[in-house]
Amino acid sequence: MAELQDMNVMTEMEEETVTQVDHAYGGSEIQVLEGLEAVRKRPGMYIGSTSESGLHHLVYEIVDNSIDEALAGFCDEITVTINPGNTITVTDNGRGIPVDIQPQTGLPALEVVFTVLHAGGKFGGGGYKVSGGLHGVGASVVNALSEWLEVQVHKDGNIYEMKFSRGDITQHMQVVGKTDKTGTVVTFKPDPEMFDVTAYSYETIHTRMQQQAFLNAGLKISTYDKREGQEAADSMCYEGGIREYVTWLNQNKTPIHDDVVYMRGMKDDASVEIALQYNDNYSETIVSFANDVRTPEGGMHEEGFRRALTTVLNNYGKKMNLIKGDDKVSGEDCREGLTCVISVKLTEAQFEGQTKAKLGNASIRTLTAAVVSEKLEEYLEENPKTARLVLDKAMMANRAREAARKAKESIRRKTALGGAAMPDKLRDCNENNPELTEIYIVEGDSAGGSATQGRDSRFQAILPLWGKMLNVEKARVDKVYGNDKLQPVITALGAGIGEDFDVNKLRYHKVIIMADADVDGSHIRTLLLTFFFRFMRPLIEQGYVYSAVPPLFKLTRGKTTRLAFSEEERDAISAELRGDNPNAKVDINRFKGLGEMNPHELWETTMDPEKRTLRRIELNDAVQADAIFTLLMGEKVEPRKEFIEKKAKYAVNLDY
Repeated sequence: MAELQDMNVMTEMEEETVTQVDHAYGGSEIQVLEGLEAVRKRPGMYIGSTSESGLHHLVYEIVDNSIDEALAGFCDEITVTINPGNTITVTDNGRGIPVDIQPQTGLPALEVVFTVLHAGGKFGGGGYKVSGGLHGVGASVVNALSEWLEVQVHKDGNIYEMKFSRGDITQHMQVVGKTDKTGTVVTFKPDPEMFDVTAYSYETIHTRMQQQAFLNAGLKISTYDKREGQEAADSMCYEGGIREYVTWLNQNKTPIHDDVVYMRGMKDDASVEIALQYNDNYSETIVSFANDVRTPEGGMHEEGFRRALTTVLNNYGKKMNLIKGDDKVSGEDCREGLTCVISVKLTEAQFEGQTKAKLGNASIRTLTAAVVSEKLEEYLEENPKTARLVLDKAMMANRAREAARKAKESIRRKTALGGAAMPDKLRDCNENNPELTEIYIVEGDSAGGSATQGRDSRFQAILPLWGKMLNVEKARVDKVYGNDKLQPVITALGAGIGEDFDVNKLRYHKVIIMADADVDGSHIRTLLLTFFFRFMRPLIEQGYVYSAVPPLFKLTRGKTTRLAFSEEERDAISAELRGDNPNAKVDINRFKGLGEMNPHELWETTMDPEKRTLRRIELNDAVQADAIFTLLMGEKVEPRKEFIEKKAKYAVNLDY
């Protein structure tokens, strides 16, 4: 009940504050944050968060500056290195950051770039026609959030150097040597005072850099990990650009046509590049970028593409008599099995928020739609066989969607009031406020019975699952709606699925998967997560899904009982309980499964908010997640086998 009590405390505190604040509100109340102090005070405003994602964002901000040089045509090689001690070095062979005096400030331009917010060569349009970091905060923000930062500029035959600590200058710009190269080298150490974690993930950085290499055809990007025991090195250069990106995204899927459709168009200073290919899967993967910055929430470029795609396919279908009379295929039908990369470049990119998740330029919607309308129509006319395959797939998706609609209506008609009747096996809670409630999705009736008896019925609901669940990776929406194992989950959550999913209708704000810590339990978890990812993605994106972590061992000595969640923890607790007597008897019992725990044990170990361990399922990169689900749950066996063989060395506790 701790979480409920905390919420009540919060309410009381808020009420108290309202009555107490009655003194004058004057100029002295206004706090002015000087220079980079604002960044250190509110880092989340500039890099999204101070968690692992914010830590990696620092790297991307510096790399974005090097990418801008590549976009301007002055850089063709970038290197990113994780050094021992989790410092980062980014090197490029561009022109080098200017070192001459900036007229407005009277300071060297290099100093201005690293110490002044909203300073950069991106505002007047003269330095860069196209740039990712239009806010001009990148380098200065990284500097503000670093324990130390060093920059070297190779320019005009000299090596210029500056050093900083937490945004303050520790060494003014000076010439430290001669060079015959050009470019910039930035090395920094994230400030542990600012970040929850300071250890970099090579995989995360490599994934992002590979993305950038795809987006900039011919640009060579190398990544290195020089930390002891973690050594790694990769070099990426893709002459085919986003066409190769689509091929890579489809590597574990079966394309329904061999060629990647490529479209390109320009108007004034704006350009649109689109590559697409259909596969035999049922989900869509659209990855969009604006000035090489990923836009996970889409925006005007995606909107323009979606509309035009639907219009072109419907018009072509009617023209060729593949779509009869008043029939038409919806946007969702047209995008089933589609893998598409959209990359737009424009001078004045308007991003919504500093983290640049969504593109707001209305003009790019028009340009994207015009490019797709012209080029795709042309492609379909010239490739009737591929066109037929794409239309057939969209029509099949349409029929499946119609079947799903009928299944949905049928479910509604079976209920007296037109709403969905709750599943028979659901043991609901008394509380109606979704913010205060949680549902445990439990493997099997046995564990479901113990969970029902052991729960706090005020705010905890229990839904047991039985039998083998449907692998939705291999099924269309109509099969999902009619499935007797998934239907109870859909109904209990109450928010619909697919395009009808509405997170505001969710009946519980904690959806907890509680499965045994064995192979079968892992399989059920994966099947459920695949279902949530494909048909209820906002559920994961907004942080409503959790995995319960049941203990593996119970250790007892005398009247003292402790729980262990791993073999390592078991050995440590065992040694602790023995204390000074290595021969002392410690009883160690392995929990066989949730169904074998009595209600009291289940509450104590896995359900009590005061004591339990929950892991929130987070979605850091939807593209990566999509690839993993396709790999693990898709039709192709060979890639899955390779993955298992590669990861087998990390597997532990396979015998429980």
